[in-house]
Amino acid sequence: MRGGDPLPPRILATSEAVVVMDRLAGQHGPLMFHQSGGCCDGSAPMCYPAGEFKVGTQDVLLGHVGNDIPVWIGAAQFEYWQHTQVTIDVVSGRGAGFSLEGPEGVRFVIRSRVFSDEESAALEASEPPARGA
Repeated sequence: MRGGDPLPPRILATSEAVVVMDRLAGQHGPLMFHQSGGCCDGSAPMCYPAGEFKVGTQDVLLGHVGNDIPVWIGAAQFEYWQHTQVTIDVVSGRGAGFSLEGPEGVRFVIRSRVFSDEESAALEASEPPARGA
């Protein structure tokens, strides 16, 4: 990264996942994601109607994906993943839990990559991510 370059996003989504997000938003209205468990690739973020999951001060906003969908992560998980760029992807098959995509025959999963030393340094020098109310 060069001086003046924007910070690398902490959260991304694949185009395939955005298609599913758009379909779910058409059925359920505005959405949100929360990642409260899992330690690595393949973990399942939960997709809810916006506001259905109450975020608190121990939740960290990774950013927004798709059509401005906020992605939250528990503070303990953020400690594990703060050095990685997280991507929400979608795969065939049903996941466990109450995530909205379950009836669609697909499930959201996490993919990640470790930030470069330069990216990590830039993120560490920036403002910390927002926390829930």
